[in-house]
Amino acid sequence: MRPPLVRPGVDPARRRLLGALLGVPLLATGGLSGCGVEAESPTPDGPVELSVFWYGGTRRAEATERALRMYSARNPQVTFRVTWQGQGGYYERLATQAGGGNVPDLFQIDDSMLGDYAQRGILLDLGGYVDGGRINLNTLPPGLVDYGKIDDRVYGVAAAQTHAAVVFNRDLLRRLGVAEPTTSMTWADYLSWAARVTRASRGRVAGSMDPSGDHRALWLWLRGLGTRFYQGRQLGFGPAALLDWFEFWERARSQRATPAAALVDRADGGDPARQLVVSGHTAASFAWSHQFPELQRYSKDELALVGFPGPRAAQWDRASMYWAGFRGTRHPQVVADVIDFLTGSVEVGRLLGTERGLPASLTVRQAVVQTLDDPLAERVAALGEALHQQVGPAPAPPPRGHGEVRALLTEAARSIRAGRSGARAATTQFMARAQAALAR
Repeated sequence: MRPPLVRPGVDPARRRLLGALLGVPLLATGGLSGCGVEAESPTPDGPVELSVFWYGGTRRAEATERALRMYSARNPQVTFRVTWQGQGGYYERLATQAGGGNVPDLFQIDDSMLGDYAQRGILLDLGGYVDGGRINLNTLPPGLVDYGKIDDRVYGVAAAQTHAAVVFNRDLLRRLGVAEPTTSMTWADYLSWAARVTRASRGRVAGSMDPSGDHRALWLWLRGLGTRFYQGRQLGFGPAALLDWFEFWERARSQRATPAAALVDRADGGDPARQLVVSGHTAASFAWSHQFPELQRYSKDELALVGFPGPRAAQWDRASMYWAGFRGTRHPQVVADVIDFLTGSVEVGRLLGTERGLPASLTVRQAVVQTLDDPLAERVAALGEALHQQVGPAPAPPPRGHGEVRALLTEAARSIRAGRSGARAATTQFMARAQAALAR
């Protein structure tokens, strides 16, 4: 991994701006400061250096750096100072940079933090650049465009698209003589399938990871019921729906369809290397579809993937991650142009492939999918194509406080699994603490 690159100095005015942004309380109406195109002199003739920060592995880094070099070759006055790291600790480091007034000009962010950073006034409002044609979103699915908006302002452009998926061990199921799971099977059928796997293996392998603390799984469960996860800055569901969710997974544990609590806790963080389908403790785990090639690299058995249980319309055009700019950047027009280049160029799309997920632009996606020669990437693309025409409308990105809500859900699920609290008590506590987190 490339070591962090330290900027030689931080502009004092930039530091004062960020300090002011971080210190400004949100308006009661939830309004965001700033609108339109940020002020900037015409595209400079002199040299411009943009700092760029993202998370991911070596393959993503190599492909992204090649794309940035391609941009510099076409725009010799623009160079890049890049920093990248694994996902673990990424947001802690980004927060430290924010506190020091050293936010990168361009950085990668996912939906768990987009609303938070937008509502803190840290992100560049890209709406003016979209309206002015500097960033072209016309080839993106409408839902994917909407999923980058906070209060109808564009703060993130999807770097790629992903779907929630069930990744399962195909070789294991063949050895056990158990049929494979299918996209859109009901949750009840999925539970029956997982219990059947456990029985067939005589308890050596559990059928499924326990996703009771996984906000992604709960969100799709709720959408399948016609319920929202969030309604503005509040939870969009009541305690009855959450209690049903927790009790569903209690039934799964009673049928031994899921493994021991300690194993589930270890995999709860989402680290691909810790997922139970690759460690051999379960026949299936829940993951993002774009993580499938990485999961396969950790397993000697053949893995496969299908969509989540529940109706296909519970899924939506979901950004795996976004490109976003810093509101205090000295070169917002250049930042906007680079974002458009990274997301709208067919040449760049072929260079990046499906490392971050399916290309967000349908035009780029078609060109990339036609040239795929990696069978793992082809499976990811096939699932995306199968779901593309059947997804439901995109919700708003999660609001500020979402990160804490996720942590509270994981904590509640762990408490139930460990027997420290019952499902009803854990539900009551979660609802109160989550609403308080969103209200802050």
